[in-house]
Amino acid sequence: MRKRQFLLVAATAMGLNPAQAQQNLQADRVGLLVLHGKNPGGPRDPNIRSFALRFEREGMLVELPDMPWSSRRYIDGHWDRAMEEMDRHVATLRSRGATRIVLMGHSLGCPAALAYAVRKPDVDAVVLLAPGHIPRGYYEFANLTPVRKSIDEARAMVAAGKGDERAAFNDINQGRSLTVRLTARDYLSYFDPLSDAEMGVSAARVSASIPVLTVIGSADPLFRLAKSYVHDKLPPNPRSRYLEVTADHLTTPEVARDQVVAWMVQALARV
Repeated sequence: MRKRQFLLVAATAMGLNPAQAQQNLQADRVGLLVLHGKNPGGPRDPNIRSFALRFEREGMLVELPDMPWSSRRYIDGHWDRAMEEMDRHVATLRSRGATRIVLMGHSLGCPAALAYAVRKPDVDAVVLLAPGHIPRGYYEFANLTPVRKSIDEARAMVAAGKGDERAAFNDINQGRSLTVRLTARDYLSYFDPLSDAEMGVSAARVSASIPVLTVIGSADPLFRLAKSYVHDKLPPNPRSRYLEVTADHLTTPEVARDQVVAWMVQALARV
């Protein structure tokens, strides 16, 4: 199916006027900032790369950058640095002609997308694919206590005036234990339950004007938690949706891609 045909079929399926959808598609250039998951994730991860390429084939502008939590950079600096990098990637999309900006995150890319939307509420939509990285969960869930110990250690270092000293801290990603070496202050920017990297914190602060799609796979460790942990904390928006698919954490983007495209047609429709 050709690009325009697919999007117009999607518009019809969502109950939109096909002629209006056609006019919107001609008037808008959609720019997508796609944010990969945490180490071992990265822009070459086939689960997110093929997903991003699908949107390029639909004629959209796509940026899939190497973010500070990738396997190559894990973890590179403060959370604010990641937000600054996102700023530059959004600017690149706009310089390429994007008139509408959509943030798409996978796993840790989801809290990054939410945090950026809070800071820059001029984005047009947010897509959360298999939301991951849960600082509050790291601190509260018994099976994640190694990370809680590191959070307490980092807090103690900051309180003692040692926040800019580097140390080894714990992380757990999809059941896999990891060690990250960075300053206590930078570690807390990613792992403190009160930080912007906590989805429950950022979700509640997103502008009610921004529609959000949350997608979770039935075999994802957060399947039973994602709705209450993230989606239900978003401010009401009639175009926001919560979607469950038959997939695991890694395959959710690929499994959900057609439904994501259809939702975008609805979310970005000018009415």
